[in-house]
Amino acid sequence: MGAGCKTMVKVDKYELPDDFYYWGRNPDGSIRGRTWAKLEPDGRVRVGLTDRGQDMAGKILFIRLRPKGSAVEQGKPIGTIETAKWTGPIESPVSGTIDEVNEEIKRKPGLVNEDPYGKGWMVVIKPSKLDEDLKSLLHGEAAVKWLEEDLAKK
Repeated sequence: MGAGCKTMVKVDKYELPDDFYYWGRNPDGSIRGRTWAKLEPDGRVRVGLTDRGQDMAGKILFIRLRPKGSAVEQGKPIGTIETAKWTGPIESPVSGTIDEVNEEIKRKPGLVNEDPYGKGWMVVIKPSKLDEDLKSLLHGEAAVKWLEEDLAKK
């Protein structure tokens, strides 16, 4: 499953690629965002919605993404997602400039539900302060613990 994922960690019914980074916790400890960041070999960052995020949203009916060339900040919207029960922002896990937009999910938003870590990616960002942004993201065991805590609150 997913684009170039090395291995998946499974927590309950949700998968987390262990080589990804996750935007998942506010400074007060509350859960936020539910987006992922995958560092690409060319230095860019691919972004999408986590397996848990897409499941919580439900069947995705419409996605609006900011256009290529847009400046984005960590924690600020790269777009919005609309389902039968919810409409809300998609928060960027990193700051930078949108370099690529997944046009296919605009036509087939259900790809985010079907393959959140692969064909359901949303944008690719040229990061502007990646080292600083990575300090705010969860990775490895911290990401697993975050998902376990998130599930305990359901």
